[in-house]
Amino acid sequence: MAKGIDWLDDSTPFSTRLAARYHGAHSAPARARAVFLQGCGLPQAWTGVPQWRILEPCFGFGVNFLATWAAWRADPQRPRILHFMAVQAQPLAAADLQHLAQCELELAPLAHQLQAQCWGLLPGVHRLVFEGGRVLLTLAIGDTCAQLREQGWQADAVFLDGVAPKHDPNLWSPHTLQALTRCCRRGAKLATWTTEDTVRQALAQRGFRVDASPGPGLQAWYEPPWDAPTPAPHSPECIVIGAGLAGAACAASLARRGWQVDVIDAAPTPAAGASGLPVGLFGPHLSSDDNVFTRVSRAGVRAMLQQSQALLQEGVDWNPGGVLERRPPGKPGLPPGWEDGPGTDWNHAAPAAMLQAAGLPEDSTACWHARAGWVRPARLVERLLAQPGIRLRLGHHVAALQRNASGDWQVLDGHGKLLAQAPLLVLAAGPATNALLDMAQAPQLPLQPVRGQLSWGPQTAAMAGLPPFPINGNGALIAHVPHGQGTAWHLGATFDRDEERLPLRTDEQAAAHATNQGRLPGLAPGAVPLLRPAFEAAAPGALHAWASVRCTAPDRLPCVGPVAAHLPGLCVSTAMGARGLTRAVLCGELLAAWLHQEPLPLDAKLARALRAERLATRTTE
Repeated sequence: MAKGIDWLDDSTPFSTRLAARYHGAHSAPARARAVFLQGCGLPQAWTGVPQWRILEPCFGFGVNFLATWAAWRADPQRPRILHFMAVQAQPLAAADLQHLAQCELELAPLAHQLQAQCWGLLPGVHRLVFEGGRVLLTLAIGDTCAQLREQGWQADAVFLDGVAPKHDPNLWSPHTLQALTRCCRRGAKLATWTTEDTVRQALAQRGFRVDASPGPGLQAWYEPPWDAPTPAPHSPECIVIGAGLAGAACAASLARRGWQVDVIDAAPTPAAGASGLPVGLFGPHLSSDDNVFTRVSRAGVRAMLQQSQALLQEGVDWNPGGVLERRPPGKPGLPPGWEDGPGTDWNHAAPAAMLQAAGLPEDSTACWHARAGWVRPARLVERLLAQPGIRLRLGHHVAALQRNASGDWQVLDGHGKLLAQAPLLVLAAGPATNALLDMAQAPQLPLQPVRGQLSWGPQTAAMAGLPPFPINGNGALIAHVPHGQGTAWHLGATFDRDEERLPLRTDEQAAAHATNQGRLPGLAPGAVPLLRPAFEAAAPGALHAWASVRCTAPDRLPCVGPVAAHLPGLCVSTAMGARGLTRAVLCGELLAAWLHQEPLPLDAKLARALRAERLATRTTE
């Protein structure tokens, strides 16, 4: 059970932190429908709109969310995307959700789905995805007022729930209600169960027209006397240049929101560049101070897991079974007190049995990433690009980019032929992104090309003792990956900065193999004798090389979003570095959220750290 929650009986939770009862599980769904859904005019109010955004400053046990989700599922005129934004002071406990599900059979299937995603809820923002990405729960863990101020959400409806004001004065304080008001669009409707005069007066003072109807609770409309900006309409058509993972993720995120997307690439097949890696790892980064890089990686892993679970076949296209990370001696990379909270859902010190299974000495410093694994990037790209609304155009070399008199972006080939035209252009071409920015007369990004080679080969019977799970560190070893009628091992990759010439010469390829092999003793010493024959064998087919070029930014963070204010409709998604599998899906969702003024899929501070303008502006100074 969650810390600070007791159950007075089979269905009534009690908060020891607030010394107050929550509404009983048996009555909560009916209350959610009567007070909040009907109070906000739902489902009628969302009829005919592409998206609907609901804000709940006190998530509780998620009953209002589950009731709203159920209403969305039952409504044939539901919006394409349902956003539910919520704040919770402490992480939800899976056991509490299970308890509630047993009390309300109608919502139990949805509660089980919510329970399955309520892991690793550290302080900050988490995006939980349901219904193939059409129901999105953005859950912020932390102080209500602070989160409302920081995230800058915009709501069409507000469910103002929670325990009584006398038990939780912070939730109903003027500061929190002011922060909530800033999250409302003009015309947003608010419903709450309380009828206290202090709440009524506080809402009226902040631009709400409070309804005096005899219905349950209070109902109010946000109709401030001052002007409120409305978003400019846009034509949902887009061009994405680059059919790798970054481009495919952007295209899929927009297509799910009803966009028509042309994806253009010069290669004859998708994932022809760095995304053509035979197999790669995704997983969170470690840092003892839990820095921006680390927190972005966790948001990226969650997005990657959600997308892969929806699109890929486990055990064939991907395996989320976890990754062991070899760490420097005595430096596990975990923040102080990590083992006492939800962080252990993400990673923890590797136990002795796991070290033994990996063939590592007992005194090794290693961490286990429970939410990590391997994936075939090309297969994910293929499935992303198969989403309705995406037209894939391969074998087209882009020679020029220009804007017409209407402000649309035009893409031309070497003969001056118009390939595509749209108000939004996304450049997701990895190291080639700067060449495209130059065509658009846009600021350059300080992208650094990094060439890398992976060594791999078929796994023989003599290699059955290779580690049963991937090992990451200075390089990575991934074994037991299905390949043809058998399996294959993969080792690497090298990291050659400022090198982008391909293919590698014979001597460069041999040197890269030697580099990968040389890292093996520090990565998985037990695998050294097992793989030595493959590197030394003269037999053809025992050892293969795969090489490509990725790119990175000086701060090692990806670049996504608009490049320059004077070039509206021009965006990028690039600089994924060696962590494209961890970052690309998140960046696609982030770009779509910015374009639609949606709640962001990660903390607003982290999102600002990824904006491409942070580097494009610097290069023009």
